[in-house]
This record gives sequence, structure tokens and C-alpha cells, in this order.
Amino acid sequence: MSSVTSSRPRPARKASLSRYTSKGVPSTKTVRRKSMPGARVTNGFPETRQRILNVAMKEFATKGYDGARVDDIMRASSVSKNLIYHYFGSKEGLFVEVLEAAYEGMHAYQTTWPLDVASPIDGIRKLVQSTFNYWRSSPEFIGLLNSENFHKGRHLRKTRQTKAGYSGLLGNIAKLLKEGERSGDFRIGVDPVELYVSISALAYHFLSNRHTLAYLLDRKLSTEQDMTARMAHIEEVILGYLRFGARNAK
Repeated sequence: MSSVTSSRPRPARKASLSRYTSKGVPSTKTVRRKSMPGARVTNGFPETRQRILNVAMKEFATKGYDGARVDDIMRASSVSKNLIYHYFGSKEGLFVEVLEAAYEGMHAYQTTWPLDVASPIDGIRKLVQSTFNYWRSSPEFIGLLNSENFHKGRHLRKTRQTKAGYSGLLGNIAKLLKEGERSGDFRIGVDPVELYVSISALAYHFLSNRHTLAYLLDRKLSTEQDMTARMAHIEEVILGYLRFGARNAK
């Protein structure tokens, strides 16, 4: 079966805040962003600016938007508060850019799925594995989303590129579902958005709540065996739904 993408995707990269070139040199490309009130637009991403973003990501992920303090970010970054405001305009402006960078990393990771799949069923398994492994390797992103959902997505609405990044992923899922319909492996009329929400939710909820669930349910939930078993369970739940009523369903 051929790949559902029209061209070979970029190499995988984790949800990183890095804006460096492949040689490790800060990019000199002018970056145009929608400025927050009071923010100053600057060219490029110098090392100091990047260090502030890296520190801020950890602070916001650990303490949430309300709990994080610019003074703590300032001290951990070894910069002045004026420099933080020079680059980002405000605490909110800094948080918005952290969200943008985190989503950018996730979308870059998602473009690696799928490469080549043997069948629609294989493609769904790879999608589940890719989604689960991304959330597993991105605990800071989970912390950011927990905070932003508490604020009902208020800061996310001030970003520019986070929404557009989903179009390629959803397009690939839609193509895979159509191939599954034609082959008789999947039921007809599955909504790609609903499917992705279900896959993401099954992975995200487990990983973001496994510590409380482990205590309440008397399970470890954090060993490699637990992770593998959970991922396999999600695969079967999703495939069970897709196969129900399909022409070739057994």
C-alpha cells in the first residue's frame, strides 16, 4: 500500500523550543509574529532569547500560567526582567510564544506519520503509537495544556500558527479512512476529527492522570510493560470501532 502522504515528510523532531539551524547556529531569518500589546518585534532568535523560552516552558508547565513568575524565569535564565519584556512584551506574551513553540514541535512530529503503511489497519496502529509516544515524551506540553485548558484556551486564541498545523494531519487521517472504506476494513463515514480526538484523549488522559489513577486503582501504570499494554489497548479500542459494521469485519 502506498503512503497516504503526497511527499516524504520531514524528519521527526521532539516538541522543542529550539529555533536553530541544522548546524546549531541561531537562525537569522526574520520572524514575523502577531505582537502582544507592548511587545517589541525583533529579528532572529538569539541564544539568550531561546534560553528564556526554554526556562519559561518549564516554569509554565510546572506551575501553570498563574503560578509561574517572571522573576523566577528571570533568575533561572540569568537575564534582566527588562530583557524579558524587551523580547516578549509581557508575561502573557511570553506564555503565548511558549505555546506557539510547543505546538510547532508537535506538528513537526506529526508530519512523520505515516510514512509507508501496509494496510489501513497498519496505518491506524501507527497513528495510535505515534500519538501515544508523543504525549509520553512530552510531559511539559501536558502541563502547558492543563494550564491553558484551565484558562479555556484564552492564550491559545492569540497564537497564529497553532490551528493551521492540524490540517495536514487531519488530511492524512481522512485519506487513510477512505482507503479503509474502499478495502472494506473500516466502516463508512467516520469523521477524522472525532477519530483523532478519541485517540488523543485515550492517550492524554492516561498519561496526565496515571499518578492519581495508580493510587486509586492499585496499579503501577508507569512501567514499560504498563505503557506497552495501554498502547495496545487503545489500538484495539479504536480498531474495534472502525471495524464495526465494515464489509470485511469478522
